[in-house]
Amino acid sequence: MNYGFVINNDNCIGCHACSTACKSENEVPLGVQRTWVKSVETGLYPNVTRNFQVTRCNHCANPPCVRICPVTAMYQRDDGIVEFDPDVCIGCKACMQACPYDAIYIDPESGTAAKCHYCAHKVDIGLEPACVVVCPEHAIIAGDLDDPESEISKIVAKNKVTVRKPEQGTAPKLYYIGGDDVAMHPTATDRTPDSFAWADVLSLHEGGGRTGDGHAGSAPRPEIPYLKKSASGASLRQPQSQGEPTGGPIQIGEGRMAEQMTQVVWNAQHKVPWHWPVPAYLVTKGIASGLFMILGSAFLFGLIGADNTVFMASAFISTVFLVLTTALLVFDLERPERFLRIITRPQWKSWLVRGAFILIGFSTLVGLWWAGEFAVWMGWLAESDIAGLRAPIMWVGLPLALGTAVYTAFLFGQAEGRDLWQSPLLPVHLVVQAIMAGSAMLLISDSFLEFDAALSGLVRACFLGSLGVDLAVTLMGEFGMPHASEAAVKAAHMITKGRYARSFWGGSVLLGHIIPFILVLSVAGNTLVGVLAGVFALLGLYLFERAFVNAPQEIPNS
Repeated sequence: MNYGFVINNDNCIGCHACSTACKSENEVPLGVQRTWVKSVETGLYPNVTRNFQVTRCNHCANPPCVRICPVTAMYQRDDGIVEFDPDVCIGCKACMQACPYDAIYIDPESGTAAKCHYCAHKVDIGLEPACVVVCPEHAIIAGDLDDPESEISKIVAKNKVTVRKPEQGTAPKLYYIGGDDVAMHPTATDRTPDSFAWADVLSLHEGGGRTGDGHAGSAPRPEIPYLKKSASGASLRQPQSQGEPTGGPIQIGEGRMAEQMTQVVWNAQHKVPWHWPVPAYLVTKGIASGLFMILGSAFLFGLIGADNTVFMASAFISTVFLVLTTALLVFDLERPERFLRIITRPQWKSWLVRGAFILIGFSTLVGLWWAGEFAVWMGWLAESDIAGLRAPIMWVGLPLALGTAVYTAFLFGQAEGRDLWQSPLLPVHLVVQAIMAGSAMLLISDSFLEFDAALSGLVRACFLGSLGVDLAVTLMGEFGMPHASEAAVKAAHMITKGRYARSFWGGSVLLGHIIPFILVLSVAGNTLVGVLAGVFALLGLYLFERAFVNAPQEIPNS
């Protein structure tokens, strides 16, 4: 068995019966959809054509959502249906980032991932999915693609069919007949609130059943834009927060209704899954791992000696930021009370799981390092008692610190729905950023602990060098080289020239790189300057991570 769908766009009349039947059959809450109908108009009045496209989970033969799920809540059945288990899901939202089709949402009532599951409960007893049964034009066909005698196999064989985003390599099993380019490709036309005939236009950062910052709470009801006729007869859309305009919710102007050659007039909106905790966690784990890599390497290669006070304080700082990293990761879960399932029922292909165990190992080792140094500082142990243990701790800790810094690159690589994150430079970039963050924290610490000359010089050199390398990798690598897909190009443009341009150029580049570089280079030995330079660098790093995390999520996948 190998179940799939065929959508005949030539027959679809845009009645929304399929999406309504899906909601009824599966008790889908308001504000989220398992299947929806997108409408796109092309041409200028009176020569206008409206194209419809039914969209839902593609039940891919190579589903990236299954690989990235840390607890096997998203899984593939033997018959090809990609199913989910809400009783297992921890609400990490990684599957939403992995899906190139925006097919997955967070259920606002359960806080777990959900999507079209092919009405598996009906298929198991020999019935067809609800959307197939209700379609008045038989525009939706479901069945076994491996059975040459099935209706769907014959239709696929006899018709010119296409799939969405074949370049992603997911092998989708949702085939379209008569797929129109402007409807099939989500970035074929810009969509704004002014282009919709009828829609609840939310901020992209508002989550279903959650507040705009992505955490539990009651989101305010959005204003609903209505069509309203202007003095010139053109159609304008204005938010009406107090009831409906006289004459009904939709009023048609006398001018041309399509002001552009192509516009999206009806679609389901999808929100940004990951918010500020993710860029913040990138900074905190960068501080913890970078600090250890600098001190550990310097000690092992004889560049610095063993200083109990410095080592104890540094181990404490790393421990604190590792605790903050874990807290941010748990805080960002929709079901944080289930976070231990990453450990108790791990799915080892997911880099969320691999990263979690790397973090556990590194945190344990740093905690032991701090405990030993603290015991010496308190006089409970002699210096000689731990002198022979420092080198083994550093040798074991260095690969764990490196793994802590770099594993997110591979996690982002599994998020196949966000093309900008697929950069081959990302592992190197994260290591450089970790060294920059760690040296920034050491630079701040130097003003309180008074490092010796060798360590102070090393910290300054690491800080200046990492600032320069990070700026070069960012400007010449991440954003200077051509990108492999249109979605990546649009996300990069949003960062450098769009809504994040001010925080990128003014915050990350100027405040986070150039100013700290000048301060440390020109005013050596000034502790206040060192503190300011370190703080500016960390703030600039957060602003960069915020743009890098958010921008790709704002490029539509459906």
